[in-house]
This record gives sequence, C-alpha cells and structure tokens, in this order.
Amino acid sequence: MPFDDLPFSAAFGEADSAVVVDHSLIAALSAEFAPRAAEHDAAASFPFENFDRLAAAGIPALITPKSAGGKGGGLGDALAVVNGIARGEPSTALVLVLQYVIHNQLWSGPAWPEALRDRIARSAATDGALINILRVEPELGTPHRGGLPATVARKVPDGWRLSGTKIYSTGIPALSWLGVWARTENDEPLVGTWVVSRGAGLAEQGIEVRETWNHIGMRASGSHEVVFRDVFVPDDHVGELRPPAGWAAPDAVATAWMATLFSGVYDGIARSARDWLVGFLHARKPTGLNGGSLATVPRLQEALGGIEALLLTNRILLRSLSAAVDSGSPPSSSDSLLVKYTVTNNAIDAVARALEITGNPGLSRDHPLERHHRDVLCARVHAPQNDMILTGAGRAALAQ
Repeated sequence: MPFDDLPFSAAFGEADSAVVVDHSLIAALSAEFAPRAAEHDAAASFPFENFDRLAAAGIPALITPKSAGGKGGGLGDALAVVNGIARGEPSTALVLVLQYVIHNQLWSGPAWPEALRDRIARSAATDGALINILRVEPELGTPHRGGLPATVARKVPDGWRLSGTKIYSTGIPALSWLGVWARTENDEPLVGTWVVSRGAGLAEQGIEVRETWNHIGMRASGSHEVVFRDVFVPDDHVGELRPPAGWAAPDAVATAWMATLFSGVYDGIARSARDWLVGFLHARKPTGLNGGSLATVPRLQEALGGIEALLLTNRILLRSLSAAVDSGSPPSSSDSLLVKYTVTNNAIDAVARALEITGNPGLSRDHPLERHHRDVLCARVHAPQNDMILTGAGRAALAQ
C-alpha cells in the first residue's frame, strides 16, 4: 500500500483501532465536490450542497465525543478529512477546520457551560450544525496581534446585549452557531465568547450579513461581514470570561489543532495542483517530441520531483504533529506553528512551480491550476502569520 494511502496511525507503526475516517468515502466526496468548485469560485457562491452531503455522512461531528453523539475522532482523523476534502473544494474544507478546532475547544479548552456545550455537540451529530467563532474586526484586525475587540456585551437581566461588527466570518451562510469574540463594557473589561443560536433567522435577532467577501481565493467560503445590533444572548450562552491578559498564554494542544488543520487544507490544494500537473504532462505531446509527451522530458521530471519533495515533507510533518497530539504529547506551540509555516510555504511553492512548468496553459481559466494558485495564496493570511511565527520561534531559541 502506498504511504499516501496508509491510515495515519499505520504510517507511524501504531495500532489503527482509533481511526474512524472512511478514507474511501472522503475520496468519493472530494471527487463529487471538485466539478462544482470552479462554479462556486466564479460566482463566489457558498457550496450548500456540499454541506448537505457532509451532514448526511456525519462528518461535522467527526471529533465530537461519542458520549455526545459524535464519532469520537482525533486530530489525525480531522486532518484526513480536511486534507482530502480540500483536494476537491478547499473552501468547504476551511469551514470544517473551524468546526473541528472549536469542537475540540468545547471539550478540552476554556470552560463552557455544560448544557450549551452538549447542545452544540449534539446538533452537529444530529443535524450537521456548524459553528465558528467570529473574532476579526475592521479596527482590531486579528486578535493575535493584541488589542481589545470593539464588539461589546452589555449586561441586562437574564443575559447580555451584544453590539459590534465582525469581518471574515467564514461559513456564515450555513452557520447554526455564531460564537462572537467580545468584551464587557465595564472599565476593566473581561473578554470571551458569546454564543448566538441562529434560531429562526439572523435578521429577526438583529444580525445583518453583508455579502462583502470578494477575495482572490477561497471565494466559496462565505467569509462575509456580520453586524450585531443589540442582539440578546442568554446568560447560559457565554463561554469563559477572562481579563485580556488571561488569553495571552499559549495552549499547546489548541495551537497544534489549528496549525495542523489549516495547513492540511493548503497542502490538499497543492496535492490537487500536483495531480493536475501530472495529467497535463502525460497528455501534452508537442510535435518536437516525435509523439512523446512532456512526461518524458528529464528537465520536467526533475521539476516534478522537486514538487514531490515539498509534498513529502508536508506529509511527514502533518502526520507526525497529529500523531503526537493524539498520543497526548503535543509539541510546544512554537514548534507547531513552525510546522504551519513550513507546510503552507511548501504548498505555495509547489503550486508556483507547477505554474512555472506549464506556462500559459497553467494560467488559463480553462484549467484548475490558476484557481489552485489563487486559493493556496490564502495560506498567508491565517493568523498567526509568518512574521509572528518566526519572531516567536527566534525568541524561544534565544531563551534556551
């Protein structure tokens, strides 16, 4: 069996009894989603039909504990899904990343109200319900660079009133749960997550979705702007509240989940680009080669070999990181983020090399490679970004 097809635990010589992913199902779903990817990219439309298929297969509840109706998967399982789905339609995979990262936090991160946690988990298992925590704001940017959110929660009887604006709200067309990163309005504010249930609809709750997402890549992710106007949130729908400094300490497990899954999406895009390139090299038969294809040209074989080296490095890094987390031995946050840095930059480099090899055909909108290139460039925007990762790693090395 090729290394690429091994179950994640088997790739490292471990028992595979914990693996819950049906790899053939993920491959079939990815192949089903791929033909629609160009349409959603062109129209910047949200792939609702993909999520209907994922819900029917129980994929949104992949890492939700079995006690809450989920499949009880680990990080290796989540990586297998997002990496596989990204090869067909990466915006769908990106929404799943956020689903898995947050569901992991529900059970292993900050204290959430037990009834709320259980309700969110069971809704994923029964209805495929999706969640995201909306953090980025027009003035704040990403919270990873510091600063308080401008979104404010004002205490009222039995709950809170929430007001503010969020941008880059990935998956908002299909979210059932909207976690909102906000602060209290007192002089020494607390910061945390207020959770809004979609309920009967957003507009009725004082929530406006402005369809502003018009980026170069990941155009089907529905990452629109969302405005909250005095939205009521019950007391039992608020996650742990802390002073701002209380959120600064790194969480090694949470960082590893984020680093692995975001990177897995962009590695999946690069693998799809590689697959198209291989087909192109076999199919293209210039007259100068006397009936031979470009696949017979040593210079192009060498170039493809360079791409293979990048992707092999990615595969080993992602599998080793997920295996470490699932075995209870996560690396430092700095090391996990260096994996993200390496994998995402390798993915961008791999697709750029494929474009260089193919020239005009690769840049044509008649082929998917130019879309893969636009999508993979979005790896650079996910926080923490490259400068923060390298600065943090340098400081960690100097502190040893």
